[in-house]
Amino acid sequence: MEGKTINHINPKAVIGENVSIGPFVCIDEDVIIGEGTEIGSNAVILRGTRIGKNCKIFPGAVIGADPQDLKYDGEYTILEIGDHTTIREFCTINKGTTATGKTVIGSHCLLMAYVHVAHDCIVGNHVILANNVNLAGHVEIADHAILGGLVAVHQFVRVGEHVMVGGGSLVRKDVPPYVKAAREPLSYIGVNSIGLQRRGFEQSTIDQIQEIYRCIFMKSNNISKSIENIEADFEETHEKTKIISFIRNSERGLMKGFK
Repeated sequence: MEGKTINHINPKAVIGENVSIGPFVCIDEDVIIGEGTEIGSNAVILRGTRIGKNCKIFPGAVIGADPQDLKYDGEYTILEIGDHTTIREFCTINKGTTATGKTVIGSHCLLMAYVHVAHDCIVGNHVILANNVNLAGHVEIADHAILGGLVAVHQFVRVGEHVMVGGGSLVRKDVPPYVKAAREPLSYIGVNSIGLQRRGFEQSTIDQIQEIYRCIFMKSNNISKSIENIEADFEETHEKTKIISFIRNSERGLMKGFK
């Protein structure tokens, strides 16, 4: 009707206080939106989506669509989005499959325009996915990771916390915590020291992380021998434990070392 805003908001959706909804928005049944969240025009929020408080969903985003997985047969799954997360224009975020039952986006994240997050992904807190980042199914991105524009991540890959991946990279192997990764094929190019400093890491801690990765990526030992040396030669710290645990639990193997 001329002069009136037309939205389709299912009466079974649960919408918190002070939620702002722009024109031409579609909100399906079985959707929960936390208080203070802003939904931009032409956004589509589909069944099974849970959005936290004070989020910003920009125009044209499609949130909670069915997985692009041929095995998906309409089973009930969900998408969870934490508080204070921003999802920019034309992002697409799919629900989970029966493999895990859900896709998860953490709190205080920024997903820039045209980002795609596929089924069963787990994205941590304070993560930045720049424009046109594409995550295949079952990808895990840990807290404070930053992926540059046009990065594509292979299914089942894990990216550790405080990682920075250079724009345009193809991520086929796991990227351990605290590092910078770039080049083709994706390789270790150093520790994310500036990012760690900004987040309050002591210089002594950063120095230890650098020495650990020299053992892993810049010497001729294989991974098993490198871990053996690290356990023997380095003081026990939270960061050392994180690195060793990540490597031991890597199923796809690590990205290449420095050359």
